[in-house]
Amino acid sequence: MSNVIATQNLRRTLRIHRLDNVSVALVDLPTGAEVEAGEAVIHLAEPIARKHKFTHQTLAVGDFVIMYGVTVGRATQSIAAGGRIGIDNVEHVTDSAQSGTRRSDWQAPDISAFEGRTFDGFHRGDGSVGTANYWLVVPLVFCENRNIEVLRTCINDALGNDPHRRYKRMARALLNGEPLTEENVSEEVMETPFPNVDGVRFLTHSLGCGGTREDARALCQLLAGYICHPNVAGATVLSLGCQNAEASLLEEAIAARDPRGTRTVHFFEQQALGDEQTLIREALSAIFDGLRQANEITRQPAPLSKLVLGVECGGSDGFSGISANPLVGGVVDRLVALGGSGILSEFPELCGVEHELAARCTSDALATRFRDLMSAYQRHAGAVGADFSMNPSPGNIRDGLITDAMKSAGAARKGGDSPIVDVLDYTEPVTRPGLSLLCTPGNDVESTTAMAGSGANLMLFTTGLGTPTGNPVTPVLKIASNSELARRMFDAIDFDAGPIVEGSSSIDALADALLERCIDTASGRYRSCASRLDQQDFIPWKRGVSL
Repeated sequence: MSNVIATQNLRRTLRIHRLDNVSVALVDLPTGAEVEAGEAVIHLAEPIARKHKFTHQTLAVGDFVIMYGVTVGRATQSIAAGGRIGIDNVEHVTDSAQSGTRRSDWQAPDISAFEGRTFDGFHRGDGSVGTANYWLVVPLVFCENRNIEVLRTCINDALGNDPHRRYKRMARALLNGEPLTEENVSEEVMETPFPNVDGVRFLTHSLGCGGTREDARALCQLLAGYICHPNVAGATVLSLGCQNAEASLLEEAIAARDPRGTRTVHFFEQQALGDEQTLIREALSAIFDGLRQANEITRQPAPLSKLVLGVECGGSDGFSGISANPLVGGVVDRLVALGGSGILSEFPELCGVEHELAARCTSDALATRFRDLMSAYQRHAGAVGADFSMNPSPGNIRDGLITDAMKSAGAARKGGDSPIVDVLDYTEPVTRPGLSLLCTPGNDVESTTAMAGSGANLMLFTTGLGTPTGNPVTPVLKIASNSELARRMFDAIDFDAGPIVEGSSSIDALADALLERCIDTASGRYRSCASRLDQQDFIPWKRGVSL
C-alpha cells in the first residue's frame, strides 16, 4: 500500500497510515495512558487491549473509521477521543465505489542478493518446475472415497509410511497405563524405496454427483489443476462410472492444461471392472508403476522465476496486517521483481480495497473483470442470505479485527505492491509472470485448495491465532504475526514475524530471510511444519455458498 508510515510511541502504539484516525495498541494500555494520536498527544478514555484500536479524536455517529488509509467502518454511537472501537460502536462500511487512478509508480525492492539464485526443483515436460514430487490418487466422485482410503492404508503400510505411528504408540501406552517416554512418542524416520518421490497423496471430497452440472465441471477443472501441477508426476483416478463428473470431462480439462500429454494418468472405473478386489489390485499396480516412473526424476537447479507463490491468511489477529501480511507482501514483491509469480486470493477479504487493487491492474479490462467478479460473488452470497460483512470470525473480532473492511485492508497487504498482471476466476491457471488475483472464498482451505489448483508450487500462510492448515501437493509455510504464537505453537509455525511488532527487526530484513526460507523449502532442504504434521487439507469450493 502507498503512503504507509509507522509512527510508534516507545513501541506501544502504531499509526499505520498518515490518514488514519485510529491507532493500534501494541501492548495493553490503561485508562489515562498518554499516547500519540496523529499529530497530537491524548490520554486514553478507557483501557485498550493489545491488538485493539483507539480513536485519535471524538467520532460522532456516522463518522468514518479510517485505517490503512481507507474506510474500514462507521461509528454507530459517539466515541470519545482515546476510546476503544469495537463491534458495539462501529459497523462495517466501505468506500468501494470510489475509483482508483491507474498506478504506474511501483518501485521494485532491492533484489541484488537474489539475482542469479536458483532452487533445486523437479523439471516437468511442460516447462514448469516442481518444489516437490508426488504421485496423486483422486476420486471423480464421493462414492469412491472409501476405495481411496483403502488404497491409502495399503500404500502407507507397504511403504512403511504411517504418519500417525507415534500417536498409535502413545495411545497403546496410555491404554496400558505405561509412562510416556521418548521412545513411544518420538517420530521414526523410515527408509523409502523411492528416494526421489516425496510421497503419494490421496484426495477425497464430497462432490462429483448430486449437484449441478456446473459443480461437476468446476470439480474436473480443479482436479485437472492438481494432476497437471508442477509438484505432481502423475495420477491414478478412480471413477464409479455413472456420476456427473464424467471421466471425459476430466480428460478434456487435463488436455487443455497439458496438450502435450506430459503427465501419466491412469483411469479405473469400478462399474466396468466389476468386483472391488480387481479395482484395488489394478489401482495398486498403477500406483507402484507411477512411483517407479516418478523416482527417475531428480532435483535440478531452476531459476527463482519458476516459483509461483500463493499467499493466504487464516486465524488472523490485530497484528496480522502490520507484521506477517506486509512481510509476505515484501516476499511477493521480491519474487515478482525476479520474474516469478504470486497469487492473491480470498475475494471476500479484499472488500473495501477494490479501488486500490483495480488501480494496480495493468489494463482497464483487468480492473473491470476484478470488479465484475467481486460483484458477482457478493450477489451469489446475498442470494443465500450472506454478506461479505459476515466474514470476520469470533476469534478475529476478539483479537481486534472488528469489520470485514478492516480485516480486508490488512489481508490485502499479503499481495505486496507490484502491478496486477492477471485476474483469474476459480480454477483458472496462472499463465503470466507477476501478481495475479484469484477468485476464491475467504475460507482458508477452500482458498489454499484453489491456489494449488491454479499452479501455486509454494504457499505462505500468515496467522495470528494459529492454524495447522496444509495442502496435499504444495508446501505451506506458516508465518506467525506475533512471537508469543510462534513459541506456543512451535510445531506448526515456520517463521516468526513478531520482531516487526516489537521493533527489533524490519520488514525488509525479515522479507529477505523469509525468501531464503522459501528457497530452502522449494529445494527440499527445509520441510514445512504442515508437511511434517502430515496436514493435507483439500476442500473444493461449492460456488456461491462460502465466504
